[in-house]
Amino acid sequence: MSEHESTHHDSLTFMRELMDNADCLITQSQVERALDRMAEAITDKLGDKLPVFYCVMNGGLITTGHLLTRLGFPLEVDYLHATRYRGGIRGGELFWRVSPEVPMAGRHVVIVDDILDEGATLAAILAYCRAAGAASISTAVLVDKRHERKAAPDLKADYCGLEVEDRYVFGFGMDYKGYWRNAPGIFAPKGM
Repeated sequence: MSEHESTHHDSLTFMRELMDNADCLITQSQVERALDRMAEAITDKLGDKLPVFYCVMNGGLITTGHLLTRLGFPLEVDYLHATRYRGGIRGGELFWRVSPEVPMAGRHVVIVDDILDEGATLAAILAYCRAAGAASISTAVLVDKRHERKAAPDLKADYCGLEVEDRYVFGFGMDYKGYWRNAPGIFAPKGM
């Protein structure tokens, strides 16, 4: 076995064991019911507004896909991929890996992501949407993590499916070291 094959095998074994031993915090059926509730609330509020939904990549991909198929009204879809500059120089400034293509000015904007953890990047995206002249801005996240470390004290998602304890979580869009975004539910590694 080559060194690359050995490393790949070790990683595969590790990731399978991680999943086999993970705690399931939220089942797939609980996720599905939460998405149904979110879709109903979004439809009530935005069903006649021709909104544009922006999927936050990569985490928001699975939530966005499952949520949009539940919305029976005309809407546009775009995506964005943003990170904040790290370090002290420009701590709050967004770096666009992929900036949105559909203009936000005058539109009813919905930002869809997998999880609201500390929320610093989401807060910066919302500031960008305000500056871009969106008529309204709302956020839809599958999971809100319960803790006191939010980027702003009042930072909450407008549409939130589920709350989860303050653990490292993966599944349904959230990853563990790049893997298991595809896990059917929300999981936490044992002991984390």
